[in-house]
Amino acid sequence: MYSISLAMIVRNEAASIRQCLDSIRPWVDRMLVIDTGSTDDTQSLARQSGARVENFPWVDDFSAARNRSLELADSDWNVVLDADEVMSSGGETIALLRQQRPDFVGSIRQDNHFGTGQSEGFASSWISRVLPRGVRYGGRIHEQPLHTLTVRRLEVYLDHAGYSPEAMIAKDGRNGALLERSLLDSPGDGYVLYQLGKDHSVYHRYELAAQYFAQAELALPAGLTLAHDLLLRWIFALKKCNQHGQAVELAQSRMVLWEQSPDYWFAVGDLLLDWACVEPERSEVLMPMVEASWLRCLEIGERPDLEGAVQGRGSYLASANLAVVYEGLGRADEARKYRELAARRPKRAVI
Repeated sequence: MYSISLAMIVRNEAASIRQCLDSIRPWVDRMLVIDTGSTDDTQSLARQSGARVENFPWVDDFSAARNRSLELADSDWNVVLDADEVMSSGGETIALLRQQRPDFVGSIRQDNHFGTGQSEGFASSWISRVLPRGVRYGGRIHEQPLHTLTVRRLEVYLDHAGYSPEAMIAKDGRNGALLERSLLDSPGDGYVLYQLGKDHSVYHRYELAAQYFAQAELALPAGLTLAHDLLLRWIFALKKCNQHGQAVELAQSRMVLWEQSPDYWFAVGDLLLDWACVEPERSEVLMPMVEASWLRCLEIGERPDLEGAVQGRGSYLASANLAVVYEGLGRADEARKYRELAARRPKRAVI
């Protein structure tokens, strides 16, 4: 039987830490929380939930804190969570690690929630968070485990609230500063450039975002799973900069890679519709392409296995967009059909 620990780093997470710990506690042998300077009730709440709490001075380096947590957890398997995450399912998969040799890294699905009410949704990312003894992190921010082991996708799901409006306000400026320092540490690092592009995009600095995405693609090796997310964000940034022609050329050049991605076709339809709105004289040519793009989304269906996939782009979101298009074109029967399809919001798509 192999041992399993939870390894966490936290700071001022009183609002969410108990829910996080409650979700994982039944499935691990012990829980370790490293506090990097909380001034609220984080530590006492963690202890009440059954965790061991230790302190570690913050040194502007997430890997340093992560590695201290892994050092102290010191189990055969270490599950890494953040306090704004809840394990929504997959506990049995975690528990079964007691019977599995710790010779691989486990990747689990993080569903990043955004929006509220009818606009609420989530985008999925696959992250390496189940680590065998001895694996350590590298990177000042958006840290990654360093290893040469096989990575296996596990049927474990996390709900992540870190993209709520409140959370994004709290992070504004902090992440960007650490990423800039990381780029000084490792000039030309493609992953850091990609994260800088994401950070600028989140805070609506789209020109800078597009520049960093372009640099990131040149620096990153081909075939990475994040290439899907990078392309979608890059197309969106160019659209927001009114560089529609450049964005279309970019999308066309990557079509062979992502023609089976509903997110790709959703982004193409969104781009072309925006272009038609900005330059109405192009509408006669562009609107049939918009329609075809969103119909293609429905043909493919959901693809939660792709990095950065947004739930609904292969189903209800594409249907809702088609309904709006058909209403605008006076095609009432088709508009009604797709409005009904859009109302059938499915449950979370599985692996």
